Amino acid sequence: MKQTSWEERYFLFKFLVIGSAGTGKSCLLHQFIENKFKQDSNHTIGVEFGSRVVNVGGKTVKLQIWDTAGQERFRSVTRSYYRGAAGALLVYDITSRETYNALTNWLTDARTLASPNIVIILCGNKKDLDADREVTFLEASRFAQENELMFLETSALTGENVEEGFLKCARTILNKIDSGELDPERMGSGIQYGDASLRQLRQPRGTATQNKQQCNC
Repeated sequence: MKQTSWEERYFLFKFLVIGSAGTGKSCLLHQFIENKFKQDSNHTIGVEFGSRVVNVGGKTVKLQIWDTAGQERFRSVTRSYYRGAAGALLVYDITSRETYNALTNWLTDARTLASPNIVIILCGNKKDLDADREVTFLEASRFAQENELMFLETSALTGENVEEGFLKCARTILNKIDSGELDPERMGSGIQYGDASLRQLRQPRGTATQNKQQCNC
């Protein structure tokens, strides 16, 4: 009997972390991967990579995460990594109106260069600096709703909502595969799996509905 390889037994989702420089993208990735705050964080040059295996709704998923530089001089480099991404964290700094105002440009890049169907969660980072806030929760929430994004405020320093941001995005991708809205077989979907058993994703309608309710948190 042929033994199923590691790659065949796991889903692989390609994720991006995008947004302006200084919003804490690398710190969010480090907190998610290492479960601790990255003290000596400099601006990312080009792209950085991290991965983590997680359990999402009983399914094992390896998130392959590309942390992109937010500085304009690296945009031509980082845009090449957008292709074939299944999900993205779109990050702004709640203490910086400038990073919030740039969100539309980042969102356009993601949907144009990655895929119109890319699953994106908006993350208002540096929630621990609430006293210095320049962007209200309500304002960002409206932006997310208008642009069909999920939304969370996060703190890479304390870890608040960091894991939930990545997992919520992954859960949504799985739900969209389940409903047929996303096709993992399509080239550039950002989703990989090899084992035939993983292709049998459809569940009885009642179970699928229950899972969707659980994921809308």
